[in-house]
Amino acid sequence: MDNIDILIIALYVILTIGVGIWVSKKASKGLDSYFLGGKSIKWYYLGLSNGSGMFDVSGTAWMVGILFLYGVKSFMFMWLWPIWNQIFVMMFLAVWIRRSNIMTGSEWILTRFGDTKAGRASHMIVAIFAIIAAIGFIAYFFEGVGKFMTIILPWDLTLQIGEFVLLDSKQSFALIIIFITTIYTIKGGMFSVVATEVLQYGIMVIAGLLIAGYAFFTISDVEINNVISAEWRNIFFSWELETHWSDKFQAFNNLIDTEGFKMFGALIGMTLFKGFFASIAGPTPSFDMQRILSTKTVKEAAYMSGFTNLILFIPRYLLIGGVVVIALVALSPEMIENPSLSGGDLEVLLPKVINFHIPVGIKGLVLAGLLAAFMSTFSAFVNAGPAYIVNDIYKKYFKPNASNKHYIKASHIASFTVVVLGVFMGFFADSINSLTLWITSALFGGYVASNFLKWIWWRFNGWGYFWGMLAGLIVASLQFVLDQNKGNFTEGTLIYELSNMHAIYLFPIIFIISLLGSFLGTFLSKPTEINTLKSFYKSVRPWGWWDPVYKELLKEDDRIKKNTDFLKDMLNCAIGIVWQSSMIVLPIYFVIRDYPKALIALVVFAITSIILKFTWLDKVKNLTE
Repeated sequence: MDNIDILIIALYVILTIGVGIWVSKKASKGLDSYFLGGKSIKWYYLGLSNGSGMFDVSGTAWMVGILFLYGVKSFMFMWLWPIWNQIFVMMFLAVWIRRSNIMTGSEWILTRFGDTKAGRASHMIVAIFAIIAAIGFIAYFFEGVGKFMTIILPWDLTLQIGEFVLLDSKQSFALIIIFITTIYTIKGGMFSVVATEVLQYGIMVIAGLLIAGYAFFTISDVEINNVISAEWRNIFFSWELETHWSDKFQAFNNLIDTEGFKMFGALIGMTLFKGFFASIAGPTPSFDMQRILSTKTVKEAAYMSGFTNLILFIPRYLLIGGVVVIALVALSPEMIENPSLSGGDLEVLLPKVINFHIPVGIKGLVLAGLLAAFMSTFSAFVNAGPAYIVNDIYKKYFKPNASNKHYIKASHIASFTVVVLGVFMGFFADSINSLTLWITSALFGGYVASNFLKWIWWRFNGWGYFWGMLAGLIVASLQFVLDQNKGNFTEGTLIYELSNMHAIYLFPIIFIISLLGSFLGTFLSKPTEINTLKSFYKSVRPWGWWDPVYKELLKEDDRIKKNTDFLKDMLNCAIGIVWQSSMIVLPIYFVIRDYPKALIALVVFAITSIILKFTWLDKVKNLTE
């Protein structure tokens, strides 16, 4: 590490803390100000902040690995999350969510099911779920940033007394970075988070441009073409993956065969099935939802979500593509000679490229960019999680009539507590990895059915939501337990087959059981009060099966219009997925010098942008509150 690189990183840290503390005085007016910025922050700043929060280091390292191994079509692996839930949010969900005019995702549940026993049960399960998720992800970040910094930085920060090690180097690095980030996040709430994330986004864009530019000007077309094959460049696929690598790189073909994604057609089919329901279910109760609720108006919520999609993918994949091109040429021979090659080894490509193949100055800026990626994601979770503690639990059930000053102090304590719990759990790396996997499995397994039904079906009630969520969480947890103990089961038995099946293929089972819990909970209890349903439908105006509620509203006001935009919204979502995909493959094709395919991607981006101007943007402009 050169002194210039160290100076760049130090200046970035000082600038971030300065900006965060400078704007923090705006957060002292109340909970709405602290957690949502008083709904006064401009939508494009929130969009930059939202995009910055999604630009995390761990995800970037994983994307570098899968692009290296699988080539351009690897972007479809992101559909496992699915990344195009952001398209569904952009097209209609942001508008529906923002119309509720509340502070958190669980508070939103009360507007749907009412402040009754059933409503509070559904409200509480979402609030607890959001808090546990925030703590778990903070623990994950603690472990991840520590490992990353020890690979990159030359100093040993081990703290020990005699032979007893109090903190190893990665724990010390993690504590320092988390302490710095926590200072401005707790002090300034949403104002500080957004201000620093806008700054961090700019640094990440510079890092992406520098890496892509360096790869473009220092590595020749011939060097790239000597490594990658036509199939590596191909975005299209058949039922089974074709051979991606030449005989010289057979070890990578063997790795693909053992990764579990060889039947690519089945994988994509299942991700489409899961993605549709998961996307309509809406964003999980996290920082993404906080940004939607922080916008000034319904119209700006839609603008913000669309802007997030527009600004995130091109700079991120310039960075990823640039790193992969350098790794393809510089590291492929070294990795082939490694007899223990596995998928996990691919995650070290990012730090290896930065450590040994990036020149002085650019290295410092790239490291500042990746550090910014970590800090922005971390601060987003630290701001989102405590909102559920203070607003949905403390204020609602323990101290409903306290002063704003009291709630701000409670928010500081809640934020600090969430960070401390996350850091404490981060000291137990193995268990945290398990916890994080459980949370993500439960989020996408247990969350989907109940949150899909809440939008589209009037009869679905609070108990249906509660039992649907709980059934899904239990089954998702059992699936994770099976996966962790698959070595203990007898080969050939049903339980062995289930334990060795990829989680995505078990999604239909989790979904069906969660649906069963939702239907039983709904039909074995009385419907939500009609006044609550009328209020919800009148403000949110979703499409779906709402005829009984709509007919009741017509008796009061015959000017109310029914939402019949389902087909239009789905068509827009399909166009939006193509639009989003073009922004991912465009920078990849550019950095690997496949200019004809880059031009096709650019044309697709331009055409879909023009179509969405007429089918989405013009519609948003005409929105009324």
